[in-house]
Amino acid sequence: MNDTLRSIPDLDETDLAILERIEDDFDVSLKTLSDELDISQSAIHYRLNKLKEKGVIEGVTADVDPLAFGLEMVAITDVSVTHETGYSQNIGEKLVDIRGVERVYYTMGDVDFVVLSRVQTRDQLNDLVDRVVALEGVNETSSKFVMQEFDSDAAVVANLTPEARDAVLDADG
Repeated sequence: MNDTLRSIPDLDETDLAILERIEDDFDVSLKTLSDELDISQSAIHYRLNKLKEKGVIEGVTADVDPLAFGLEMVAITDVSVTHETGYSQNIGEKLVDIRGVERVYYTMGDVDFVVLSRVQTRDQLNDLVDRVVALEGVNETSSKFVMQEFDSDAAVVANLTPEARDAVLDADG
């Protein structure tokens, strides 16, 4: 785990508008973006390349529906561990490597990690939890089962608070 803060890249309103639009639909054409933002296609292309170089755009991915694979059972598992030197990195990496684990969060508070997993059956979930419990350093787990999922807008730029947006735009100082 890295404790250093990433620097906020130098962005302007046009960059944020482009990011917000491609977050909503990455397949949007340069022409459509050009028409919507009233700047040239080459300027859009240049800015997209710069955003990739700066690490703002990390890659192009497909949004695969887990339900299409029968992955309907979602569990949220709290994991408590023994605190030894390097435990957060060591155990966090081992948790991420377990098949069926979707996300791992190292947390502060009553538990050390929160693990989100997605499987097809109770047997698969039982096997997954058994693998978590078998990890050296894991002391205790407690799982909650999701009864219904509500879609949220996972967009980063569209969900910036006004204060966060101002901080990004003022990062250059």
